[in-house]
Amino acid sequence: MTAPERARSQPRNAASRFSEPFARSWTLHSVSVNDEEAWAEALAGRGNAFGEIFDRHRARVYRHSRGLAPSWSDADDVVAVTFLEAWRKRNDIQFVDGSMLPWLLRTATFTASNLTRAARRYRAALLRLPAGDVQPDHAEQLDDGEAVAALRGLSSIDQQVLTLCVLEGLSAEDAARVMDVRVGTIKSRLSRAKGRLREAVSESTTALRPEGVNDVL
Repeated sequence: MTAPERARSQPRNAASRFSEPFARSWTLHSVSVNDEEAWAEALAGRGNAFGEIFDRHRARVYRHSRGLAPSWSDADDVVAVTFLEAWRKRNDIQFVDGSMLPWLLRTATFTASNLTRAARRYRAALLRLPAGDVQPDHAEQLDDGEAVAALRGLSSIDQQVLTLCVLEGLSAEDAARVMDVRVGTIKSRLSRAKGRLREAVSESTTALRPEGVNDVL
């Protein structure tokens, strides 16, 4: 089995193994290995090197994807697509301090955003059909929290810059390297994305607040 096939054939019950909260503080600074060296070996034909990187980061990519993808099973798909994209773009990977994780998380964010849009179109199509006796899947109705729900509702660009600079704690310079844009572009995108996230969380909190309750305690 080739390395990309290994990524695609992961079991779909990963949620039971990698169910830690999306907002947990996992940062690039906790990565002590050098992915760049292993990636060079993979490009040179040592297949196990790709597998090492996949095993090293798949749990982290899954945790991130679970917060953004429409469902647990979709999060599995995001992980598979992310590593397949890594191999497809193997000569264009951007490393930060020897780590491939920021690039993987950015790609996972983009992939999850695409799946979310597709899921919305699918649900809209179902709503146009006559009502039936379909029972809801309670696993798909789990509440990930206001911040995660708000982040999921932002654009892919906003999600990517917030993932890199806020969740992962990358500097604007490092995020610019991963996203292949100017540092000034990252700073302006980050400022706007933070504003949109604050606004989305505020709207969500206001909508859920019981009537007559205000923020003054």
